[in-house]
Amino acid sequence: MTSKGVKRASPGDSTEKDLLSDVKLTDEYAAKLQGIQRELARRELILERHAQEFLLSVYEDRRSLLKGIPKFWAVALMNHNMLAMQAQHNVDQVLLSYLEDVWVARDLGESRCFTLEFHFKENPYFSNRVLKKEYRYMLHIAVEDNQPDVDGITQSMLEFSWERDVEPQAQKIDWKDDSKNLTKLCPQVMDDDGDDMPSEGGSFFNYFEHEGDPYNIGVLIVNNIFPEAIDYFLGQAGGDGMEEDDDAMEIDLGKRCLKKAKNIDDSGQVPVTNDIVLEAILDQAEGEDDSQDNVNDNVSIDYRSRCKCYEPYY
Repeated sequence: MTSKGVKRASPGDSTEKDLLSDVKLTDEYAAKLQGIQRELARRELILERHAQEFLLSVYEDRRSLLKGIPKFWAVALMNHNMLAMQAQHNVDQVLLSYLEDVWVARDLGESRCFTLEFHFKENPYFSNRVLKKEYRYMLHIAVEDNQPDVDGITQSMLEFSWERDVEPQAQKIDWKDDSKNLTKLCPQVMDDDGDDMPSEGGSFFNYFEHEGDPYNIGVLIVNNIFPEAIDYFLGQAGGDGMEEDDDAMEIDLGKRCLKKAKNIDDSGQVPVTNDIVLEAILDQAEGEDDSQDNVNDNVSIDYRSRCKCYEPYY
């Protein structure tokens, strides 16, 4: 005769199961903990601001050196997988090959805000020598209530919120000709479904001509690529978690490509695109690129094979 197993009570089972349910925080201790948290945030801000000032001279030395390396910034940017997905059109990469300097100018009042500067050589696309994307700081506290302490930290700094306090601005690009206007040839497309994310990102240079930054391109460049630009140029950057982020971005791009593929008019015809025009521009640009002096034979961009628009995932 087999006996069924009987579950035995654990020692102390008769006591109250949740021994932590009676833990209470008095108002006095809650205030003290809040004070500690506030002081930690204040000192972290001090360290962050000092680190930015301390590194500035090194970035300036690097800036001078990099101007002597052809296509440094184009290679560094395209070696970041997520940014390369945003420069999905080959003509974007051709135009980025004229990029000779990238710089971050910090806001003097709130150093977490910045203006991202792209400095270009003379090129056949636009006349601007510098394209800027300003992440403008919008102060939400009255000036009289925002006086700095002895370390220069203000109330608004401690209460800073990127979503609330920052407004990315737009800059008009002075395209030399409509046939070279990449933001018209490859426009950013928004759906009518209320989604803040574009269904089609279009040319990378829509980033400058549109307010906002739905793909967080500026934050990605300033926080990831700019400080580690040499490693990205050499193909040595990237750490744990990058593959998962890349997979997520590829899935998102796949979904957007699927939405674009469904954009068929009532006659059943797919709308005409600018692919033929873009191909002609690309052929012309590659011819111009071949004539540029001081080409770096060791590190270059394969404009045709790299960073093409991702195919939909089925």
